[in-house]
Amino acid sequence: MRNLTKHNIVLFSSPTGEFSHDPFVSEHWLVFIVSGFSEVFSPEGVISHPPGTLGLVRKNQLVKTVKKADGEKPFKSISICIDYQTLKKFSDQFDVKADGVYLGEPNITIENDEFMKAYFNSLMPYFSQPEKLTPTLAQIKTNEIIEILLQKPALKSFLFDFSEPHKIDLEAYMNRYFSYNVPITQFAQLTGRSISSFKRDFTKIFNATPEKWLQKRRLEMAYFLIAQKDRKPSDVYLEVGFENLSHFSTAFKREFGVNASSIYLVPSADLA
Repeated sequence: MRNLTKHNIVLFSSPTGEFSHDPFVSEHWLVFIVSGFSEVFSPEGVISHPPGTLGLVRKNQLVKTVKKADGEKPFKSISICIDYQTLKKFSDQFDVKADGVYLGEPNITIENDEFMKAYFNSLMPYFSQPEKLTPTLAQIKTNEIIEILLQKPALKSFLFDFSEPHKIDLEAYMNRYFSYNVPITQFAQLTGRSISSFKRDFTKIFNATPEKWLQKRRLEMAYFLIAQKDRKPSDVYLEVGFENLSHFSTAFKREFGVNASSIYLVPSADLA
């Protein structure tokens, strides 16, 4: 596996297997899938992105993604981090401002037109010669992609809305994103709160600390997936927000008094 990071540009290549990443997205990212495919998990379901997909991912959100090889074709992607500092400098230098607060979708599929194809083709040689992609050149290529994206007027507010996350409905948000394994501090940021106000509001709403509520909610979801959806414990612990199978198994036994494996109903096809 190679994960070649040069300033704002990440060249990712993996010959086999599956790989996930930290679900918290702190900056905007433009991601082009060269080969293989990725699966994006959300409360609404799973969306598969094949080779050639070009997506713009907005900052300050939770995104679960798994990258997979496609047979003998490795997973390979080029990701551009369009960070706050770069955008602020660009805004000041060229007087580019958002038209208002961005209220659109947080994840957008971009048309892979001739300009985009030419841009990403210009980065392909760096997979074999990463030392040629200097920090200065990476910054130039980042500014270039900002210029290309600005050819689509609707993306100006997406990129240049620098407002902080506003205070949102905590109960609805936590019931939607409880399975994302991120620190409490990031949940606080994503709901527009300081850590102290987050904990205070959380206890008032759920009558429990965030840590206790999250573990109980995740275990309840795991129980449902194993007992009702015939999912193996080893397949669900990451999905519901646990870091490792051992911790999950111990917490499950403590919560329900039985081992997770004992409630797994082996599908008849597995018994044949």
